[in-house]
Amino acid sequence: MKLKGIILLSLSAALVIIGTHVTMTQGITFSYPIFMFAVAMLFWYKYMKTKMAENEEQEVHQPQKRKKKRP
Repeated sequence: MKLKGIILLSLSAALVIIGTHVTMTQGITFSYPIFMFAVAMLFWYKYMKTKMAENEEQEVHQPQKRKKKRP
């Protein structure tokens, strides 16, 4: 996993914890944007992970071009 993915996953987990604390202290109306931002980060992480897997799969299935030897 790349560093960007680790950071996104960690931030989304931290935002869920912060959102839970804000929900307990101030109510769900104040914590709703925090939870939505955490969910958006999770979707972004999943999108990046899927794209990375697709790119690796294309590299494996793509035949490598051989260079022609010139006499």
